[in-house]
Amino acid sequence: MLNRDSIRDGVLYKMLLENQHAHKAAPKTAEERAASLNATLAAAPAGALDGDIWVFGYGSLVWNPAFHYAERCRGRIYGFHRAYCIWTPLGRGTPENPGLMLALDRGGSCCGAAFRLAPNKVEEELTILWSREMALDSYVPTWVAIHTDTGPVNGVTFTINRHHERYTGPMPPDIVAGHLATAEGYLGTSADYLENTVAHLAELGIDDAPLTDLHRRVTALREAKPVE
Repeated sequence: MLNRDSIRDGVLYKMLLENQHAHKAAPKTAEERAASLNATLAAAPAGALDGDIWVFGYGSLVWNPAFHYAERCRGRIYGFHRAYCIWTPLGRGTPENPGLMLALDRGGSCCGAAFRLAPNKVEEELTILWSREMALDSYVPTWVAIHTDTGPVNGVTFTINRHHERYTGPMPPDIVAGHLATAEGYLGTSADYLENTVAHLAELGIDDAPLTDLHRRVTALREAKPVE
């Protein structure tokens, strides 16, 4: 189970280390993650660190953030869109039948969850977040303007590393749906990941049309699967 304790206690790092053959890369050490976090904070837009720090979630962070936050609301960012564009041969898939994970790819816009961190908890919560999202080189921490119902705020999110070997690029919906309907790993099924994302986005009043279409396709494929 991927949760606050398993991340903070190093269970996730140990699991990735023991199964690095699946990802073909060793996970980042605590020192490497700390350096990445420090570099991201140093690159913050002017004034971004003067007030509250926000985090933008678009996939599993929406329904399982694992970090503590002071406020959660709906937000939209521009310049990136939510897409299934990264293979996962371990967490929700296998090397033989990899699953797919969501990331932010270039172009368009994305509605998701905006999390405000409590000022006295920023270091602790960002360290947990970095241990989760930056365990590998799949993502690039990126500052974005998050447009909320009460105005824009600066926040950190994680965009796809287009140079990573697990980056898929654009894929036909039927291929994506086929993997989401069948892939399963130690964290569960790719179908459950999709189900949770769609359901919790709906709680925020967000209907992502491509994601809703994928959900219909995956549901139909799973319902049509013969009983063994």
